Amino acid sequence: MTAIAYESAAERRGANVARLFVIATISFLTLVDLFATQAILPSLARAYDVSPAMMGTAVNLCTAGMAAAGLLVALFNKRINRRWGVAASLALLAIPTALLALMPDLGTFAALRLIQGIFMSAAFSLTIAYLAENAAPHEVAAALAAYVTGNVASNLFGRLMSAAIADHLGLPANFAIFASLNLAGALVAFFALRHTRPMQEMARPIGEAAWTYAFRQRHLAASFGIGFLILFAFIGTFTYVNFVLVRPPLDLSPMQLGFVYFVFVPSIILTPLAGHVARRFGSRRTIIASLGLAALALPMLLAMKLALVLAGLALVAAGTFFAQATATGFVSRTAGQARGSAGGIYLASYYAGGLAGSIVLGRIFDQLGWPATVAAIAVSLVIGCLLALHLREPHDSAAISDS
Repeated sequence: MTAIAYESAAERRGANVARLFVIATISFLTLVDLFATQAILPSLARAYDVSPAMMGTAVNLCTAGMAAAGLLVALFNKRINRRWGVAASLALLAIPTALLALMPDLGTFAALRLIQGIFMSAAFSLTIAYLAENAAPHEVAAALAAYVTGNVASNLFGRLMSAAIADHLGLPANFAIFASLNLAGALVAFFALRHTRPMQEMARPIGEAAWTYAFRQRHLAASFGIGFLILFAFIGTFTYVNFVLVRPPLDLSPMQLGFVYFVFVPSIILTPLAGHVARRFGSRRTIIASLGLAALALPMLLAMKLALVLAGLALVAAGTFFAQATATGFVSRTAGQARGSAGGIYLASYYAGGLAGSIVLGRIFDQLGWPATVAAIAVSLVIGCLLALHLREPHDSAAISDS
């Protein structure tokens, strides 16, 4: 009996590890297009003969699509079958990605990035909904951590792949290969998300009261602002530092620029611990410490020594990703039955921050230079810490229903 029980426990552990790996893989293949293009920003700016700010805005326009799609999915998510929705979104994502390989004019390039963002966000949001509905309560935190870890991995390996492909095969080949990854993601999602529960009350839209409730709660409103500022700072840092790294005195080649993104390795290791740390020390302290760490690392980005810049980038990445994982868990945990609406608003705020960061910080970078850009990023992180002071975890979070 003991041997049988041991085998059963071992099988359950193995199945759980495999499930978490599949979740991380879907996340990776969903979001790999989002930041991979940043590794080739200088090459794209040269190819299109535009300023860093203009190219950075065009590349990051996908965040506008992600913000809009996050709200739409939150509104209509109860009507969408999770398995088919995720698979279809990833399959459709391959179309604008493949069209980017034709190297269209900058306006068309920006429009295709916007469309990419819509399909990425739809796949992202529906996968999160699937995990919330199909995982046991004690498994949700691990599942969300696996998904965020896949996101972090896409930042590292997506950028490495993009830099290597563009350096050896050219920019068109880069987008063609990433389109094939989108199709692979659609296949993985279709076969992996097989046990989708029937959607309940699929004909009923989300009630307006759930949205009103989410904005009325100070702790949730603060978390939306924190999400905005996290991606504002992250996009600003990892978009425009590329142009600093390829200029003298650092003067990195496109391939060397790809290797810079090994700075995400600590984040891959640390991010899965965010849920445990937040439970032990509280979301407020965890987010303040994470954003504070990122802010304290920013002066290192002004050094003209590569080792110091890389160390600073690693700390900024670790701090912002840890804060993002903590904030995501906080919203899911404290919004009660309004979780679907609050989650959609949070994602929309998060990606809107990315678009704002690319535009605002790009203008600062073009007109005032890198030191002023870093100062603006520091201000955003400090504001994020101040907003975190309003976070609290209510004893009774079952406020109202989405439906």
